[in-house]
Amino acid sequence: MQLQSCFMKSLDKENYLDVRYDDNHILVVVKRANLLTQPNETDQISLEEIAKSWIKNKYKKKGDVFLHAIHRLDKEVEGLVLFAKTSKALSRLNLEMKQKNIIRRYIAEVEGKLEEKSGVLKDYLVHGSHIAIITTISNKEAKLAQLSFKVIKELKDTSLIEIELETGRYHQIRAQLSNLGHPIVGDKKYLSKRDLNQIHLCCYCLEFIHPVKKEKIVLKIKPGFDK
Repeated sequence: MQLQSCFMKSLDKENYLDVRYDDNHILVVVKRANLLTQPNETDQISLEEIAKSWIKNKYKKKGDVFLHAIHRLDKEVEGLVLFAKTSKALSRLNLEMKQKNIIRRYIAEVEGKLEEKSGVLKDYLVHGSHIAIITTISNKEAKLAQLSFKVIKELKDTSLIEIELETGRYHQIRAQLSNLGHPIVGDKKYLSKRDLNQIHLCCYCLEFIHPVKKEKIVLKIKPGFDK
């Protein structure tokens, strides 16, 4: 009862759900930092629950709402999230994701100035207790983590970089940038010197083919930390 009351109170906030694309098949919304993408074992409200309530209210739906995230963002990360609203869209988009046809680009503000202004990071990760750990290829549990990056702006003592994922490992961007010596601003878990109320990482761009209309969709937002 307490959770439901808190949930409805949150939904009353103006523009709580930032919708960037909506039709009968898919929904794309902006996840704010420190909000779960999907429900977990805690009583914290998730983006998925908020989106389901929004759909139910907008379309006057009776019964349960079908809605599944095609990809997730860490709780601490902000950005665009793609949801499937039908089983057909879900199966087609899951296949597109598996075939690496859904492009996700991120912007991160990292500590320091990078010597190389662009490049590819290739590491091997194991999943620890709520943390990703860099290891070697000889580790039987290790999984390849690869991304490309380029510096787009240099600030006083930080840099803004654009990142494109080639794999989608747990905490991949955070662990790899920290291992490079340039942790994401605010990401204390991965050795940032600053302790903020969010980490400066945003999934700012999604590119994909609509699962039914077969049209190319490109959506972009500006990160909240890029003032």
